[in-house]
Amino acid sequence: MTEATPDVDEAVDSAEESESKPEESESKAESGTGRMADLEREGDIAADFLEELLDIADLDGDIDMDVEGDRAAVSVVGGDLQSLVGRDGEVLESLQELTRLAVYRETGQRSRLMLDIAGHRAARRQELVSLAERTVKEVQDSGDPVRLDPMNPFERKVVHDAVAAAGLRSESEGEEPHRQVVVHRS
Repeated sequence: MTEATPDVDEAVDSAEESESKPEESESKAESGTGRMADLEREGDIAADFLEELLDIADLDGDIDMDVEGDRAAVSVVGGDLQSLVGRDGEVLESLQELTRLAVYRETGQRSRLMLDIAGHRAARRQELVSLAERTVKEVQDSGDPVRLDPMNPFERKVVHDAVAAAGLRSESEGEEPHRQVVVHRS
């Protein structure tokens, strides 16, 4: 058996690098499609996990999957699902984390999947946008910053987005679970 010389090793490494570059270009061009496929796969994994959960809990519900922006979105609708929402969405938050863990277990990738049950998040989003609009008006009228009640990360993001759309600025202050949004003039 002959031993490879350093020159041969370098030539092989160089050839492998040059062969991989066209693939890298192709994968970059397809990354948008690849990302969409990854998000759809996250949704499928989440749906399978949630179907099993519904079966175990003996609850009826239909599962809808979508991709919203840069994240998979899964909704469970129908039947009496309030037990899966809980007080102020606490059970929903926990189920979302468990669902994200199920996706992570299958893919090895951290998921930003959003879970909605019985339209709770959609309704809460509307409430938060209205709150943000009222707060923006209050800040514009008084000129003083306004501190809102503590919110979870989903709620804070909705408020930050609505405040930014109105041309003001906001920031989160405090520690979980008492983190609050403070709205300021721009």
